[in-house]
Amino acid sequence: MTAAGGTAGTHDDIAVRFVDRVDDVAGALSVLQADVVGVDVERADADHYFRRAALVQIGIDGHCLLLDGVTLHALPEVADFLDGQRLTVLHAVENDLEPLAAKGVVPGRMADTAVAAALLGLPTGLGSLLAEVLDLQLGVDKEAYQRADWEARPLSEGMAAYAAGDVVHLPELWRQLADRLDAAGRRHWYDQELAATIERAGEDSRDWTRVKGAGRLSPAQRAVLRAVWQERERLAREHDIAPNRLIHDDVLRSIAAEPPRTEPQLIRRSQRRRSLLRRHAGELLAAVERGLEADPEQRESAGRRWTESDRNLYDQLRRTRAEVAEELGIDAGVLCPSRPLWRAVAGEPADGPELCALVELRPWQTEVLAEPLWETYVTARHNGTRR
Repeated sequence: MTAAGGTAGTHDDIAVRFVDRVDDVAGALSVLQADVVGVDVERADADHYFRRAALVQIGIDGHCLLLDGVTLHALPEVADFLDGQRLTVLHAVENDLEPLAAKGVVPGRMADTAVAAALLGLPTGLGSLLAEVLDLQLGVDKEAYQRADWEARPLSEGMAAYAAGDVVHLPELWRQLADRLDAAGRRHWYDQELAATIERAGEDSRDWTRVKGAGRLSPAQRAVLRAVWQERERLAREHDIAPNRLIHDDVLRSIAAEPPRTEPQLIRRSQRRRSLLRRHAGELLAAVERGLEADPEQRESAGRRWTESDRNLYDQLRRTRAEVAEELGIDAGVLCPSRPLWRAVAGEPADGPELCALVELRPWQTEVLAEPLWETYVTARHNGTRR
């Protein structure tokens, strides 16, 4: 099914066009004249440090454009198309903004159906969300296609159908979710969460303290973990290698707990991809040695001995947060993550708003949580759960 500038076809009443030539992008976009469009990215970066778009999908009801990220290195026409005159709907924007920006595309106005769903207590997986809100079954093996090689060409019929199905329903899904947000009085919650999500997507969230089990290491071991993690990060960025492909977090933690003394010892810690690790073992071993010579890396709570009363207060704050979330019908982690509540325990707040400020809650979260969290805090302190 050949068309000028690529391939075209129909999948479940969706007209799909694949474009891999620069000269054909503008003409293909002209078909998608609507105030609201769905956008998605299929990435091919599982083994790479930098996120890259193998395919960029733009769709409206009945039409989908598949732009070949392998051959189209920049998409200025798409940047102009999504400059803010129309609303760009994505699902989980944090996954797509970086690979889009690498193509020169920064949507002017965005909506995120995953953020909206979370604030309405709905499933955040796209397939489940479409089924619940639009009573729509995509009819594809989503998990299988998520693992597919999206840089392979030509795209299979199944891959094209899957890619189209991810975007053409987003405009209507957003309309339905927006109506529900308004009806529930949660639109201002959504606006704040979307802004925070977009800001967070632009930050580098990689951090050595996120290695699972880092908090259980001694300060001296944490110093080794930090040094080796930083060296892995440098190597991964320089060679565009996924950090865990070079050396897995579990191996980093093992190295920090029992530092190897030779390159062969370091290499043997990993059960896979030893050939890749072998090429960089010298640099990683040097990082181990730097970590052993560095000052101990204290835990976040260093300088503050946590008492049993502290832990009881923390648990009570978590329970209150969970009870409020249940009343609202949303996940407790969406309302307020657990870990930051430690700062309320340590910070000696004077009132509810100050407690929420210590936890770094957004205005909508403070609006909901300031009173119940403060009541819990005061009661617990009065009952002697504080020192």
